[in-house]
Amino acid sequence: MTPRGHLQMAPVRTAAAVGGLFGLLLLSVIFARTDWTQLLHAVSLTGGKLLWLAPYRLVFFGLYALGWMALLLPYNTGKEVGFAYVCWVTAVREAIDRLLPVASIGGGVVGVRLVHLRGVPTVAASATVIVEVLLTLLALYVFFALGVALRIGSNGTNESYSSLLIALLLSLLVPLTMTLLLQQGTAFTRLEGLLRRMLGITMLSLEAASLDHEIKACLRRRSAISVSGTLQLAAMISGSFEIWFVLRVLGHPIEIKSALIMESLTQAVRHVAFVVPGGIGVQEAGLIAFGHAVGVGSDLALTVSFAKRIRELICGVPCLISWSLVEGGRLRSTG
Repeated sequence: MTPRGHLQMAPVRTAAAVGGLFGLLLLSVIFARTDWTQLLHAVSLTGGKLLWLAPYRLVFFGLYALGWMALLLPYNTGKEVGFAYVCWVTAVREAIDRLLPVASIGGGVVGVRLVHLRGVPTVAASATVIVEVLLTLLALYVFFALGVALRIGSNGTNESYSSLLIALLLSLLVPLTMTLLLQQGTAFTRLEGLLRRMLGITMLSLEAASLDHEIKACLRRRSAISVSGTLQLAAMISGSFEIWFVLRVLGHPIEIKSALIMESLTQAVRHVAFVVPGGIGVQEAGLIAFGHAVGVGSDLALTVSFAKRIRELICGVPCLISWSLVEGGRLRSTG
């Protein structure tokens, strides 16, 4: 890589490093205050039941993949990209974002590449991923709003939740601003001009204009946008049943509503702290804090997080291995 290339990647690597250190520090504090004897005893009582979280994750991958396919439909006329393949790519994307030391952005880049290998033009694939990220933010906002509404509804208008409402309103500015910029159809063309003037970083103007055009075209497909956004929201909600299932197996059942509150608010915190690789420490702190709000103790909340981490490994490691085999096979075939 050229010196300029290293300069371009430096801010991303620095943010990931700082975020990783913060997450490890937070996780260390949580672990230091944990009753590990009680936690391990609780896990031992479940037997192998927690392993069911791994196959259940296929529900999330399937819903997310169907949403992505709705955006890819105009570019997938020959059906080169099938449902099973998009499910696999979705799983690989999550594995990269959750298990590798990247700031939750590497999965999307790899997703573009893997879809391109099946014949979808890079610009078109990039446009669908960018729009998908925007829809993720909007779906997360709705999910967060649902969690806040359920919590306030079950606890009255408690002043302690006024900060959540404020955060809810402020968070809306991010997806709305992104939507307005992308709908104008000149976001990446302007970015190319700005980087060229300020840093000497060049993108091909034609590619930037093409990307703007494809993004604008994606956003005009209202039915595909509605389907994709709805399916992403459904995928997020499906994660709530992981919390419900784990606590039920541990002998401390809670209502689905309480599980929705824990999952929605924790996922909102994880996305805000996206620079922390894998949400290390952030997920644990979120589940503990919001678990207390619905009557779930710290040790139980940490056990839920532990179960989710195990599920990430069981699902993610095979996906990373299969991805490396695909890339290795291409290198050998072109070598």
